[in-house]
Parts: sequence; structure tokens; C-alpha cells
Amino acid sequence: MALAGLEVNFLGSPDKNDDTYMPFDQFNGVPINFGQMGSGSGNQPFKTVKDYDNWLQRSTAFSAWADSAIVYFKKGMAFNYVLPKAIVIKMIPQMQAMVTADPSKSLFYTPVRLMPAAFPVADKKRLTTAYTAMINNSIVPAYKKLGNFLQNEYLPKARNTTGINALPGGDKLYTYLVKYWTTTNKTPEEIYQTGLSEVKRIRNEMEQIKNQVGFKGDLNSFFNFMKTDKQFMPFKTADEVLTATRNIQARIDPNLKKMFTLTPKTKFEIRQTEAFRAESASAEYNPGLPDGTRPGIYYIPIVDASKYNITGGMESTFLHEAIPGHHYQSSIQSENLSLPDFRRFLWYGAYGEGYALYCESLGNELGLYTDPYQHMGALGDEILRAIRLVVDVSMHTGKMTREEAIKYMMENEAISEDGAVAEIERYMVYPAQALSYKTGALKIRELRDKYSKLLGNKFNLAAFHDEFLKDGCMPLDIIERSMDEWAKQQQ
Repeated sequence: MALAGLEVNFLGSPDKNDDTYMPFDQFNGVPINFGQMGSGSGNQPFKTVKDYDNWLQRSTAFSAWADSAIVYFKKGMAFNYVLPKAIVIKMIPQMQAMVTADPSKSLFYTPVRLMPAAFPVADKKRLTTAYTAMINNSIVPAYKKLGNFLQNEYLPKARNTTGINALPGGDKLYTYLVKYWTTTNKTPEEIYQTGLSEVKRIRNEMEQIKNQVGFKGDLNSFFNFMKTDKQFMPFKTADEVLTATRNIQARIDPNLKKMFTLTPKTKFEIRQTEAFRAESASAEYNPGLPDGTRPGIYYIPIVDASKYNITGGMESTFLHEAIPGHHYQSSIQSENLSLPDFRRFLWYGAYGEGYALYCESLGNELGLYTDPYQHMGALGDEILRAIRLVVDVSMHTGKMTREEAIKYMMENEAISEDGAVAEIERYMVYPAQALSYKTGALKIRELRDKYSKLLGNKFNLAAFHDEFLKDGCMPLDIIERSMDEWAKQQQ
């Protein structure tokens, strides 16, 4: 697949890497990651004087990186290989948010405020001076330059189209990306049809819950009720949201031990997403390190706690992003020293995201979804992944515009317009990645059902989960062959 990817180029581009001409967007890239690391709460450690000096040295590269990003954006402009206008509009305020006249108000000053008390006084003074200079002389000018370029030069050249099919070589690139992300030979049309079928099935389940709670009105009215009724927004502070999330972990623990015997050693934490990126962020998991120096972190974006809606899949999202989803999968894989290093940290979306989505379906077995509205939230998360099959293919093959995709999403799930916009714009800059979730989850459920029927009383769910996780990410056809061998041994 990697070799095939080198051939997916356009107009004879010598770089053979189309992403070169889109160095970052509102969702991915160095300017976003740089803020996370420099905030003092991300992957970059700020525990020792050496850590602080290391970050000073690393941060000096950002200014040159920003200059090179502008160079490559301009190369893309020459090919008409540019981002959609709707995306660029979101990127400009992200850059502007990093421009502060007072360095002490900068996100990158946070490590100074959090400097360990045990540091020698001389080092504290030196580092404070150095970080102030770094912000004033390097970081702020670089973000300002990026923001000005996007506003004044790139935005007028950005495209009005939605999908990558509109780009030179875009159809060929999308076909490749579908295969890359799903690790299957399914065509975009096959995936689109699966999406339509799954949306229909899940909507029927949603209708049953609507009738169960006695709601009078159609499904879209029920969605609106769940989105707007104050009973579903019980929180006043971000800490209350975080506490409620930690309670989910405590509730699943007894049943979790029955369903998984292979568990990670890597530590786990729940944190609020940093304010600078919260509006454009989804709940997410950042892997920890097997040596214990960095925990796995489940980030929850909380822009306004009073508007945080518990029916938005609070329980199912935890199962997906945290435990037993990404935290179990990535940690067990990286901790397995019998694997070659490249496999300990390898990633296939269809396996990893497919497994995490499959974990959402374990809610009932883990003691969650007892509230019909939480169950509805879980179905909302599931239908989101089915909707992705429809809108991702539709946008990138020219069947739907951005606006049509947003409308389709809002008609089929309980999501706000802002939420739908964020999701659709994510798929616009990350073609086919969103297809991996449902494709992988359907395969895992298929395997579980197959072995349950084959083995009967000999089928052990914990053993199935352990076997699936122990060797880490693989393409779907390879994990199926591996699991088939395991099943034969159980007979």
C-alpha cells in the first residue's frame, strides 16, 4: 500500500506526495500539535530543567517550519491543489488565537506558570526570560505570518468545491485512500450502500426507544428534544463533567474484568481539552508510553459546561476513546515486547478504530446504557459512523456538497449544527479515514458471531478479546486469518 501510495500523484508532481501542498488544516498539522505540546499539558514533558531547555530548542524550529509551509501552500496554489474555502476560514482564527501582545497571556507561557517549585532560582529566572523571548520573537511572529498569509493570499485562491475528486488526480487518490483506510478491496459504492443500510437499521432501533419513552412526534423532533431540553445539560462546571466521566469508569470496572483478562500496565488519565483547540476538537485519546513516563490521556472538549449534553454519547464515547477502547488496544500493543518495534507502534484505522467502535457495542454487557437516553446516545454514536460511510463517499465522489452532507447528518442523528459542521469538515480534510470505523467494527462483530456459533459452549468472550488484542494492529484480512487459526485451536 505504501508503494502504491507513491504512485498516486498528480500532474507528474516530483514530490509524489499530494499532502505536501496542504501542510496543515483545521484538524491536523504542526500548528495544532505545537500548541498542544507547548501548553504544558500534552506529550512534551515539563518536569525537569532539561525538559524546559529541550522545549526551547525544539520551539526554535517552528518559525522555519511556518515559512516552509507557506512555500508549499503556494506551490499547491500554482497547481490549483488547494483546500476548500470553508476549511481555510476555520484555520485563520486558530492562527490568530496564538498571537498575543502580552507573552504572559500566551498558551506557550503556561509551562512558566507551572514551573516546579524545586527548580533553582537562577534557572527559574533564566527560563522565564528565555520563554518570554521565545514567544515574542519566534512563536507569535510565526503564527501571525501564517494567519496573514491564509487571510490575504490563500483564502482568495481556496476552492468552493467539497471533495478531493475536484482536485487534479482526486478520483484516483480517493480510491487509493478507501483501500488504505479500510484495508479491504471494497469499492466506494459498496461502502456507500453499506452505509445506507446501516443508517436504516439504526434508525429503526431509535424509533423503538422513542416509543419506549413515550415521546410524541417524529424522530427528528425527538432528536431536537434531546439536543435542547435542559434536563440533559445538568452540569455547571468542567470539573462536574470530568467527575461524571470518571464515574463511568468506576461503573464498568466489575464487568470489565469478566470480559478482558489481558489489560494494560500503562497509566490512564481523563483531562479537559485545552481551550485554544476545544471548539474544533472531538473527544480523543492520546497514547501513553509503556515505560510509565506518560499516561494515556482521554481528552474531553468542554467549551461551555452548562451546554454539555449527556445524551451526546457520553458513555459510548468513553468506551470508544478510553476503556476498553483505544487505551486498551494501543497500550496492550505497545507493551508487547515480543513484537518487533515497528509493530508495537503500528496503526491501521480499520483495526484500531473498528475495535474502538466495536467497544461501544459492549455497553449493555458492561452495565451501561440502562437509561434509554444514554442508549439513544450510543445509537447516535453508532449512526454517526454509518452516516460517515454515506457522506464521506458522497462528498469525495461528487454526490454531495458540504452543505448537503451537513443536512443529511442533521436529519439522521441528534447532532447540533455546529457539531455536524465540525464532523463534515473533518471528513473533507481527512478523506476515507472515517470509513475505517464502521468497516472494522462490522468485521469484528462478524468474527465474534462466527466463532460463537462454531465453538458453542467452548467460546469464551474474554479469550476472544485477548486474542484479538494481543498482537496489535493488522489489516482486516490478516487478523481474520489469525483469529481463524485461534478458533481451530479452541475446538
